[in-house]
Amino acid sequence: MPPPRRQRLLLLLAMAALMAACRQPTDKLFTFSSDAPSRAGLVPLEDGVLVGNEAGRLLRLDPKGEAPWRVELGREVAAPPTVSGDSVIVGTVGGTLVSLALGDGMERWRLTGQPPVLTPLVSDAGSTYVVAPDGAVRALAVDSGEVRWRRPLPQGVPRPEATRPFPPPVLAGGVLVVALGDAGLFALSPQDGTVRWRQPLTQVLGMEAQGELLYVSTRKGEVLALGLADGKVRWRQTPASALSSPPSLAQGHLWVGTEDKLLLALSPQDGRESLRLTLPAPLVTQVAEFREWVLVPTRDSQGWLLALKPREEPPVFTLRLDTPLLTRPVVLGDQLFVLGQDGRVLSWRLQPPKP
Repeated sequence: MPPPRRQRLLLLLAMAALMAACRQPTDKLFTFSSDAPSRAGLVPLEDGVLVGNEAGRLLRLDPKGEAPWRVELGREVAAPPTVSGDSVIVGTVGGTLVSLALGDGMERWRLTGQPPVLTPLVSDAGSTYVVAPDGAVRALAVDSGEVRWRRPLPQGVPRPEATRPFPPPVLAGGVLVVALGDAGLFALSPQDGTVRWRQPLTQVLGMEAQGELLYVSTRKGEVLALGLADGKVRWRQTPASALSSPPSLAQGHLWVGTEDKLLLALSPQDGRESLRLTLPAPLVTQVAEFREWVLVPTRDSQGWLLALKPREEPPVFTLRLDTPLLTRPVVLGDQLFVLGQDGRVLSWRLQPPKP
């Protein structure tokens, strides 16, 4: 069992807050309201972020918190859009897919009457990949929206719940990996949708790829490393009875959150636990990193964002946003962007750690 001192983070939060005025290594830059709640998350750009919300609004924000353009799509943007070259492709729960110019938001093409877009879109240089609620996967040409191929869910596999989003697909190692509920994981060829391999993993929370490996976490407490080329299990661990977050790589560790408010650091090489910390609320998304810090957003109504240095306590800093943090923060250089469930985008300048 890890030493008891690693379980004292909740008590240290109060101490960190009292010390914040003396040592808070952040400068508040702006708070921007998108005027509606959001669950879509932030899409990083070279000079800002994209954010969509429940009112059907998609905005581009620059580092000063100003919006060079905004587009009204009429229905909720529930999944983050994708960027390919100078195009942004975004979908709505009403089944509309739109391509916009990244520079000014001007519309390039539009598809209507499509399945609801609930799962994040991913793109490469030529295609955008769309996962429908029934598990069908389509590849659309980035420049025209033309369907290049469509792969329905194979016969004889469990049908997914049509109202729930799937975890974000992963495009890496020459395959497109999609998690389709009880049907499991499928690795598809980006060229024609051919199934390269399948793993019957259920209750998948999310995936993260690095090199030749795909890391997967499941709600039932499992974390696995699979070969991207063949889908074979390289290692499998069950560090908790129930996990709450996708896996994420930061500071040489693989991080996952648990339903009982723990943050676990695992070895990417074999999945063995190397660290655990108590959080004020569960982690339900991925962590981010800045220099040697790990940035951890939490789900509770107080919206704590913690900056941690592995194996050190108390936190480097804590930020309270008063709204649940359900999506991964974005770090661009030394600027931090965070999206609250209430649709506010908040930004700080991070002070690099002193040597």
